[in-house]
Amino acid sequence: MSRIKKENAFSRRDFVKKSLVATAGFTIIPSFTVSGLGHIAPSDKLNIAGIGVGGMGFSNLKKMETENIVGLCDVDWKYSDRVFKHYPKAKIYKDFRKMYDELGKSIDAVVVATADHTHAIISADAITMGKHVFLQKPLTHTVYESRLLTNLTNKYKVATSMGNQGASGEGVNLIAEWIANNEIGEVTSVEAFTDRPIWPQGQPIPGAMESPGTLDWDLFVGPAKMRPYNEIYTPWNWRGWWDFGTGALGDMACHILHPVFVGLELGYPISAQASSTMLLTDSAPNAEKVTLTFPKRMSKNNLNLPQVDVTWYDGGLQPNKPVGWPEGKDMNNSGGGVIFHGTKDTLICGCYGMDPWLLSGRIPSAPKFRRRIEVSHEQDWIRACKENAGSRIETASPFKEAGPFNEMVVMGVLAVRLQNLNKKLEWDGKNMKFTNINDNEFIKIIKEDNFKIHDGHPTFDQVWTEPVNANLFAEELIKHNYRNGWSLPDMPK
Repeated sequence: MSRIKKENAFSRRDFVKKSLVATAGFTIIPSFTVSGLGHIAPSDKLNIAGIGVGGMGFSNLKKMETENIVGLCDVDWKYSDRVFKHYPKAKIYKDFRKMYDELGKSIDAVVVATADHTHAIISADAITMGKHVFLQKPLTHTVYESRLLTNLTNKYKVATSMGNQGASGEGVNLIAEWIANNEIGEVTSVEAFTDRPIWPQGQPIPGAMESPGTLDWDLFVGPAKMRPYNEIYTPWNWRGWWDFGTGALGDMACHILHPVFVGLELGYPISAQASSTMLLTDSAPNAEKVTLTFPKRMSKNNLNLPQVDVTWYDGGLQPNKPVGWPEGKDMNNSGGGVIFHGTKDTLICGCYGMDPWLLSGRIPSAPKFRRRIEVSHEQDWIRACKENAGSRIETASPFKEAGPFNEMVVMGVLAVRLQNLNKKLEWDGKNMKFTNINDNEFIKIIKEDNFKIHDGHPTFDQVWTEPVNANLFAEELIKHNYRNGWSLPDMPK
């Protein structure tokens, strides 16, 4: 990529150095802080900055208007114009680094709802400045980035939440409590699906276009490799492009698989395998099937939980309906669904963990041990921001949980992108590496399809990439090499 524009070039050293005046360990020192106590009085308001406000960021901010919205940042000022008008007192920016540099002393918290590939860098810098973070899903673009945000949060003790709002709903609570109460027995298989994508996927690389003057394309691309602008990328459609998004899986699994991760007390998977419609270099496939295998583990109640396979479908694919499924009942509930196959019963829920029910028709009566949240997902995070770190009640999706969970989600993306190795991939979660990709293995991916009908016969003239070392390719997917001028803080030891 070309160099960062001089007027946008703000180093981490610049804004972290200036913001350190406003931080001491993890204690935020805004003008309204109760002196010496290291927390914000509940009667006071947070100063919140929004980054990536044209889409979901605006939705989140509207649920935080009990607080002061003091800064707004978006690379596309046409897309965000209505947001700027809604908060006329907020200072507006295109570059989050400039905003941190100028407002670092006065803001307490940030809301991040940019494209997936910039989630980690924006949030990591905020955390190192001692700012609380509400971050849209998926938490990050890569496994390494998820691990980094988890560890940074543990170090700086800020209040965090991923924007998977179903985590604050009653469905997730009930699912976790039913499974813990052995209502469905041992679970060795889970199937989940979404009806996404509803944006373009399976696309060839588009041609170059001139970017509109209201969009800073250089800043949108950010840490990813530079490519020519095309209107197909943004706004919103970036989800279908590997450099910017994570496809239907990354977008929706953070909603749909959350009750699976929580209810079954999952950790790192031990293996992954995937298949899909045509896999292209730049755009996610139209439909995918991914299976992640998790090892035997011990529950919080010291129960032995068996090895379990979690299988994901998207692009219109669904699992087979289990024996006893009510005829005519649609499996899709608000964008997807989950089936927990237990030895005693089958548990089904919709997207966000909503509307859980048992296939047998029984209505469980299990002890309620999970915290119930009576406010919005966003307001619960605001509550956590105002509490002292030493006695804070965590949000429903704090990074210490959302980070490991998101590693599960982006592992599915890894499996899809490495499917041309044609084998089950074995994973060492602790060390973030595959253990069965050999140094002499190479991988190729289709660049152009070039399918034609010639005299009534299908003709395939696919153009493939040159073979690349599979280990090096996998390492880049696990931990991106950022473009010059962009970097993450070091991983805490």
